[in-house]
Amino acid sequence: QVQLVESGGGLVQAGGSLRLSCAASGRTLSAYFMGWFRQAPGKEREFLAAINWSGSSTRSQDSVKGRFTISKNNAKNTIDLQMNSLKPDDTAVYYCAADLVPRLLAGRSDYWGQGTQVTVSS
Repeated sequence: QVQLVESGGGLVQAGGSLRLSCAASGRTLSAYFMGWFRQAPGKEREFLAAINWSGSSTRSQDSVKGRFTISKNNAKNTIDLQMNSLKPDDTAVYYCAADLVPRLLAGRSDYWGQGTQVTVSS
């Protein structure tokens, strides 16, 4: 089993920044990628970015490249998502997931966190 806990969400004004963190525990994650997704009201869940557990390989959705950066925080053993230049359209619940890359890119995973709300005001 894998347990994932997101943190760092909140309310921010447009143009601001937030840093989300995902803490993982449970089974060995070295073979997995960790991914960030979001789901806005009335919309499908959207893949944002993924990183392997060592932090040496990443994947990112083109729509957020240049604004969102995924990284591995070795000191805290978390997967972080730095979000800059936030827009009202970024308002959503943000989720962390763990699985193999093809499954993450297809929006599938057996392991999801509970989500953290990000609200961007105009």
